[in-house]
Amino acid sequence: MSAPSWLTIARKYIGVAEVPGKAHAPVIQKWLRSLKAWWSDDETPWCGTFVAACLKEAGYHPPKHWYRARAYADWGAPLLKPERGCIVVYHRKGGGHVGFVTAVDEAGRIYTLGGNQGNRVSEVPFDKARVLAYRWPHGAPPPYAPLPLIAGGGVPSSNNEA
Repeated sequence: MSAPSWLTIARKYIGVAEVPGKAHAPVIQKWLRSLKAWWSDDETPWCGTFVAACLKEAGYHPPKHWYRARAYADWGAPLLKPERGCIVVYHRKGGGHVGFVTAVDEAGRIYTLGGNQGNRVSEVPFDKARVLAYRWPHGAPPPYAPLPLIAGGGVPSSNNEA
C-alpha cells in the first residue's frame, strides 16, 4: 500500500539541515517564503515549518499558527492511536515538537520523520510518554496501512528538537 502523499513528500527532504553560521539552508528558506513567514533564518525552531510545508505541498492547509508545534494538537481530526503518516505532537521542555509517524518499535517508541531533529530532517524514535496528540488531516483518505513494527536496534530516543 502507498503512503499518504505528505509522508512521501516529507521523505524526499530527509537530510536537509541547518547551515551553521550566518548562512541559511535554501530549502528551509523556501518553505518559510511559501508559508509567508515573517522570518527567514534556519535557527528559529522549524519542526512546524517542515510539517506545514509538506502538508501544503500535498494540497492540505496547515493550522493558522503552523510555526507552533502544539498548534497541530488541535488541528485536523483526532486519532486514538498512532497511524502511519499521522501528525504526532510531543511535549518537550520549553515547548513542543511535531512530525509524522512512520513506525513503532518493540519498546513502543514512535518513529517520527520530522524537521529540526538534531538540526536536520531525520527519522528518529521518541518515547511514547511524550505524545500529546495524534492527528489526521481533514479531508484526507483514512490511514492507508498498518503501522509497521520495527526492531529498535539500540537507537537512542530523540532529545534534540530545539
